[in-house]
Amino acid sequence: MSTHATALQDSRIPALASVSRCLQQSALPPIQASGRLSKVTGTTIEVEGLYAPIGAQCAIDSPALQKSVDAEVIGFFDKKLILMSYAGIEGLSPGDRVRMVSNQSQGQLGDALIGRVVDGFGNPLDRKGPIAYQQRANLDGVMLNPMERGEINTILDTGVKAINTALTIGRGQRIGLIAGSGVGKSVLLGMLTRNTAADVVVIGMIGERGREVQDFVQNTLGEEGLAHSVVIAAPANSSPVARIKAAKLAHLVSEYFRDQGRHVLLLLDSMTRVAHAQREIGLAMGEPPTSKGYPPSVFSLFPNLIERPGVGRDGHGSITSFYTVLAEGDDRNDPIVDICRASLDGQVMLSRSLADAAHYPAIDLNGSISRLANSLLDSKRALLAQRLRRLWAVYQEKEDFIQVGAYAQSTNPELDDAIRHHPKLVAFLQQQSGESFSLRESWLMLNQILGD
Repeated sequence: MSTHATALQDSRIPALASVSRCLQQSALPPIQASGRLSKVTGTTIEVEGLYAPIGAQCAIDSPALQKSVDAEVIGFFDKKLILMSYAGIEGLSPGDRVRMVSNQSQGQLGDALIGRVVDGFGNPLDRKGPIAYQQRANLDGVMLNPMERGEINTILDTGVKAINTALTIGRGQRIGLIAGSGVGKSVLLGMLTRNTAADVVVIGMIGERGREVQDFVQNTLGEEGLAHSVVIAAPANSSPVARIKAAKLAHLVSEYFRDQGRHVLLLLDSMTRVAHAQREIGLAMGEPPTSKGYPPSVFSLFPNLIERPGVGRDGHGSITSFYTVLAEGDDRNDPIVDICRASLDGQVMLSRSLADAAHYPAIDLNGSISRLANSLLDSKRALLAQRLRRLWAVYQEKEDFIQVGAYAQSTNPELDDAIRHHPKLVAFLQQQSGESFSLRESWLMLNQILGD
């Protein structure tokens, strides 16, 4: 080797050594399974010395409480992890040991879930003893390739006349039940649970009052409805992360039964409470509030949940989902209502004015739609459904004039037709909570009214 080459090689040695030192200094810290609690701000917990991914499950060993407090990693900042507790922060002290239990959020699955009431962690709430789970899976599930999904081509019999005819739904469709408070959403959910032709019904009750959970299970659902259902409840006093886990677990359980080839009905009450939970988490993490105080993470969470139901791979099983959405102050332009309306395959609008008039279920055909109805129905039934919706809309538009006697008969033939059929249409669209009408019965009744 020449002297020049040797000198060049020797001159690079310090540079190489310098690069090596830089790489060593910039290397990630080694994974550590435990750390120490350093700070609590509001509902968030800061931990030093623990390195874990977002979504990891942790336990905080509290000598003051003489037990461990479960928490989840929701973010990190400047080599510190940000956790949120599942139960509360009372009793935690600086320096408490924090250890990682699992590196991801998981849910427990098994056929033994049918007929049971559990919380977002799979713990039984019904005092019927432990559940024999068969496997565990990531709560976020596995997103299917949209080109591998089966086609929605089979009509779902809901047992509700108004939905079977005017808002025909297919297996695998995703529908929103949009209404203000106290207009009969829970009663309609109970009707769908008992009457819908499904192998398994999965009910997620997120952010509801504890009394309402018990009342729904015992009275609205009943033993008959519970026999083929799974109820996952996270009441309003649960922490935000526990409510989000319950919503994800409801979807995971639905996917578990769908992948067995079963037809699943998923009822989630309510998406608005899920949004409130994510808003609490996002604002605690310092996200900027946007419309009505909702941070951007709310609007990214919804599509991730809504895209999980549907027909399974190559038509193997299905999940038909109903999401209740609380229109705060009966505002149909609320941002949560708006994103659900844009993301779902249709919506059923419930009207307070109909509920006040004791018209149940209080389904308002104005604003309600099933985007797949025309592709599911034959031409005769599609025209019959369109005529029903048209007559209802025409009457509603001129109802004030009709009620005060300001409308003269024979002025508008279409309105005359709507007035003539209105009493029978009102009776047809009403249904007692204990009644059930099959698809055939529903169409026969409508044909008797409008078949002329």
